[in-house]
Amino acid sequence: KVSAVIDGECVYSEEVLWYPKQNEDPSYQYNEILTAFRTAASKMPRVDAIGVSSAGVMIGNAPMVSSIFYKVPRSRWDFVKTVYDRAAAEIDPNIPVLVANDGDVSALAGAIGLGKGNLMGLAMGTSEAVGYVDKDQNVLGWINELAFAPVDLQEGAMQDEWSTDFGVGCKYFSQDAVIKLCPAAGIELDESLSLAEKLKAVQKLMEADDPRAQAIFETIGAYFGYTVVLYSQFYDLDYIMLMGRVMSGKGGDTILKVTNDILAAEYPELAAKCCVTLPDEKMRRV
Repeated sequence: KVSAVIDGECVYSEEVLWYPKQNEDPSYQYNEILTAFRTAASKMPRVDAIGVSSAGVMIGNAPMVSSIFYKVPRSRWDFVKTVYDRAAAEIDPNIPVLVANDGDVSALAGAIGLGKGNLMGLAMGTSEAVGYVDKDQNVLGWINELAFAPVDLQEGAMQDEWSTDFGVGCKYFSQDAVIKLCPAAGIELDESLSLAEKLKAVQKLMEADDPRAQAIFETIGAYFGYTVVLYSQFYDLDYIMLMGRVMSGKGGDTILKVTNDILAAEYPELAAKCCVTLPDEKMRRV
């Protein structure tokens, strides 16, 4: 996703289909990132700064671990660590560039939108991105990679191919969750489609009020309702802002409703303290 912003107003925004987790050569990711930078730059009279929201653990602007570079061998990681700085330098070597974890960016976006702290931002997209700001709306420097924290302890829980752990959040709060529930819901997807395209196919059914798609998003809502209880044991939560592609449209509305219904019925004290909410449709995706 790439956006151009002038004085706080978005003048251009686009979601580009790409396949970073399938490519071993880091030049693929570099070229896609640089193309996105150039496209956004072309929509403005000049570029004063570049901000990047990225999966992974960052030190400075360097990704030390990141699912975007899942296939890249460690022997080529020097190319990965400099990928954002090198791409930004192609636009203008003298402008500031800042790279932040996408979960932290989600939390900051939620805090700015609501003007509140003790807030968790959680984006359901390719994976589960999570960030947290305290009561003063500060990012604390924690590694909030809850994509790899377990939420399902049953035998036979899905295994994450990257971490190799079982039952972790990225398989329950992402496009993977939607796709893995399709067989149980009776939905057959074209296997030639990419993961993002499969998600769109299910969302199209949801917009048409297909009860099979409805069941999928209700199930994810049930997953998340109980996971809020788990997360609240480790974070002081007054707000949870849900974002990302999975939360778009009627599917996101359904996830939110089921989550809040479970909290209200079974955990009323937590429901009274913690508000689980959505931004508007544009912000959900961006």
